[in-house]
Amino acid sequence: MENGDIESQEEELPSQTGRRYRPVDAHDRPVLEMSSMESRSSADAPQSALKIKANSELNAGESSSSDNARASGSQTESKLELFGFDSLVNILGLKSMTEEQAAPSSPRDGEDVAITHGRAKPTDVKLGTVMGVFVPCLQNILGIIYYIRFSWIVGMAGIGESLLLVSFCGLCTFLTSISLSAIATNGAMKGGGPYYLIGRALGPEVGVSIGLCFFLGNAVAGSLYVLGAVETFLDAVPGAGIFRGSVTSVNATSGVPDSIIVSPSLHDLQVYGIVVTILLCFIVFGGVKLINRVAPAFLLPVIFSLFCIFIGIFRSKNDYPSTGVTGLSATTFKDNWSSDYQRTNNAGVPDPDGKIYWNFNGLVGLFFPAVTGIMAGSNRSASLKDTQRSIPIGTLAATLSTSALYLITVLLFGAFATREKLLKDRLLTATVAWPVPAIIYVGIILSTLGAALQSLTGAPRLLAAIANDDILPILKYFKVAEGNEPYIATLFTAFICTACVVIGNLDLITPTITMFFLLCYAGVNLSCFLLDLLDAPSWRPRWKFHHWSLSLLGASLCIVIMFLISWSFTVVSLALASLIYYYVSLKGKAGDWGDGFKSAYFQLALRSLRSLGANQVHPKNWYPIPLIFCRPWGKLPENVPCHPKLADFANCMKKKGRGMSIFVSILDGDYHECAEDAKTACRQLDTYIEYKRCEGVAEIVVAPNMSEGFRGIVQTMGLGNLKPNIVVVRYPEIWRRENLTEIPATFVGIINDCIVANKAVVIVKGLDEWPNEYQRQYGTIDLYWIVRDGGLMLLLSQLLLTKESFESCKIQVFCIAEEDAEVEELKADVKKFLYDLRMQAEVIVITMKSWEAHVEGGTQQDDSMEAFTGAQRRIAGYLKEMKDKAQRDGTQLMADGKPVVVNEQQVEKFLYTTLKLNSTILRYSRMAAVVLVSLPPPPVCHPAYFYMEYMDLLVENVPRLLMVRGYRRDVVTLFT
Repeated sequence: MENGDIESQEEELPSQTGRRYRPVDAHDRPVLEMSSMESRSSADAPQSALKIKANSELNAGESSSSDNARASGSQTESKLELFGFDSLVNILGLKSMTEEQAAPSSPRDGEDVAITHGRAKPTDVKLGTVMGVFVPCLQNILGIIYYIRFSWIVGMAGIGESLLLVSFCGLCTFLTSISLSAIATNGAMKGGGPYYLIGRALGPEVGVSIGLCFFLGNAVAGSLYVLGAVETFLDAVPGAGIFRGSVTSVNATSGVPDSIIVSPSLHDLQVYGIVVTILLCFIVFGGVKLINRVAPAFLLPVIFSLFCIFIGIFRSKNDYPSTGVTGLSATTFKDNWSSDYQRTNNAGVPDPDGKIYWNFNGLVGLFFPAVTGIMAGSNRSASLKDTQRSIPIGTLAATLSTSALYLITVLLFGAFATREKLLKDRLLTATVAWPVPAIIYVGIILSTLGAALQSLTGAPRLLAAIANDDILPILKYFKVAEGNEPYIATLFTAFICTACVVIGNLDLITPTITMFFLLCYAGVNLSCFLLDLLDAPSWRPRWKFHHWSLSLLGASLCIVIMFLISWSFTVVSLALASLIYYYVSLKGKAGDWGDGFKSAYFQLALRSLRSLGANQVHPKNWYPIPLIFCRPWGKLPENVPCHPKLADFANCMKKKGRGMSIFVSILDGDYHECAEDAKTACRQLDTYIEYKRCEGVAEIVVAPNMSEGFRGIVQTMGLGNLKPNIVVVRYPEIWRRENLTEIPATFVGIINDCIVANKAVVIVKGLDEWPNEYQRQYGTIDLYWIVRDGGLMLLLSQLLLTKESFESCKIQVFCIAEEDAEVEELKADVKKFLYDLRMQAEVIVITMKSWEAHVEGGTQQDDSMEAFTGAQRRIAGYLKEMKDKAQRDGTQLMADGKPVVVNEQQVEKFLYTTLKLNSTILRYSRMAAVVLVSLPPPPVCHPAYFYMEYMDLLVENVPRLLMVRGYRRDVVTLFT
């Protein structure tokens, strides 16, 4: 559909979003036919028809008709956006229709970019499967290990264990290639290769940590290849050495020197290695195009040298009968079948007094870099024409072909030379090559230089891809614009490569490389395992030959190989990756792409939710899930979504921060009109929650009024047993001061809704004075335990003690006894109950006789008497107004729009009881850090105004008070 265009009778048609459409060109292709969906009378305007026609129908006359229709273009109307969305052709990206087009280049960005008018913007030439993936992988895999170490490995491990070694390492890379193929074919892939795959699958923290380790592995691998090339050159041309060095070979059985083997000097390796690294950097600076031209020149001689080696092996019996080369012989094959692990010096020469003892594990570390390089193609994914085709085919072809080559070579090497020859002739491949050894020297040098070139090409692009994702600000210097060469990253890679070249010892470098590569391979396998196991709807890879069990096996092999090689190197590499992960989690920016962990969390949450079932949670597993009602009784400052202390209070209801809070607010109005305001308010509330470091979520509900909004929230919020079980509301202390007459009915309605919905209620009075985490409190936490609430009040007091601000306080439990004779028995029962609950608290029993026994004279001196008389006066005046209105209207008593029944004697009883409780609180708990008291339910058929008067009298002069009402279940248990 890229070349399709729309033929229009107008030159430009104005769309509803301001886009301008141009006339059709003669080269446009047919896609679909779209005609006007509304008929228009000729009196209104000419009918407008938009059609996409076949090329064969386009002729020169259409151009003139298009010109004639320009005058009427302003009168017509585009129907492409009839349904309120962009038209199909815009969504599918028909570039010829519009001058601007959204072209998201990655999951992180979706900015509009300009495109050429009528023609696609020319891009750089992309690479195919062979040159883009197969050749780079082949050059990396067929490296120095094969030429100068592989025959030695066969001599040390024997044919049997060498076959096992090659199969073991080859299986690891083969399984990793399958996982890589699956992930690479699951959508568009940008530059960065394995980092891009791991980061999008396991998250930015894991992706950056493993990606940086893989970058270091590639950079260090470049030094390995450079040293191999230099060592081969110095062996082939000894006179080129500036310094001289020699190693004495000792017979392993007698201990008598039997030959002198000259090895290149370490200083020669360092000098020549630095020069070669600099020369390769100049080639890399030429860009991918230059490297693609150079790559065949490096690869073809290598392939030719392999043929020369095989020809030499088959001809070796007649050519070298007395040099340890026996030719292909069954006797030699049998002699070399078993292993013969020995001690060697640092140069690998057998020596009974050598410092290095080789075993199978050590050979794994030495050989594994010979099978690495499968990521060379994916490292250059940004330069590929079709990543979803090239990466699987090219990577697997290179892996299988090289693994088969290694297996065949094991059999041939083990059958044509003695073990002594295999161990002492480090360049046996050159010795046996036909027609002259010089061909192998050239092949080795070009092979290693080609592999080094691929490492120095892929590593900077990997680092630039990590920097471009803008996760770590420290990497900003390595950013590059799309299509540009990563010059700074290349210089940094060359610096690392040069530093490793200075070390000058291949056997010390290879274990380090192996760990970094294995860590990356394990990350790729784990990414595929996670994605395949979760099987999210977005997981639709084109590569079908994969299974989560294969990826898990591949990841396990990677970890096993790491520990087989060296547990100390493994610990160091994992520690380095962990440090990077920790640094990224602290300093890095959050990536805005989805990752597999989020899907795993989602699946885990669903399974956990189902496992909780529909039954009530047992008290031992009960967690408070508070619903924090953020809407204030009054107004907050602009852009302040919630009372600043609500999150502090919510944290006090959790033990060690574990648990979820739901912060909810209500916007009055119509949903269609206020939807955008609700989204903005939700973002502000989310920011507030994150700033206060409170584990919770934000919800904004649009409703006609607060009462209806809260009633909907309390019924629907939450899922299954993860519904909120406690409603936290701030006490409306300002309702009388600011004459907010609607608050009493709303407040009582909220409490009644919670009772009906079986939700616990916590009403906070004195929220402005609530301490934050840095304000330490002293004194007591006093509980006035009047009614049975399932232990919620006791549990809240214990949760308060777990916070630093209240940890210095002690708990006092006040119980109310009706008669003096009940005091001791009640005190003993409560103490025993608290002991069984493992709660430390002092128990105080107070006698509060029924209200009839009290006369006004007994409370004249009480601090609350003034508030009491004021409440009596206001209730009497409110009741008189109700009666007068009912008498005028000829109806029964009405309050808050509904009939009420007022028992004046019962009103007096409520007032006296509340007065006595407030007096008791002021007498015993005036200096308490916080007071918790049972919340009395609103009396049935009483006006809401009356209940607010009761509550005002209860909280009078108490600076910090929590009114708690439990629900019909226990939240604490006596049992383990």
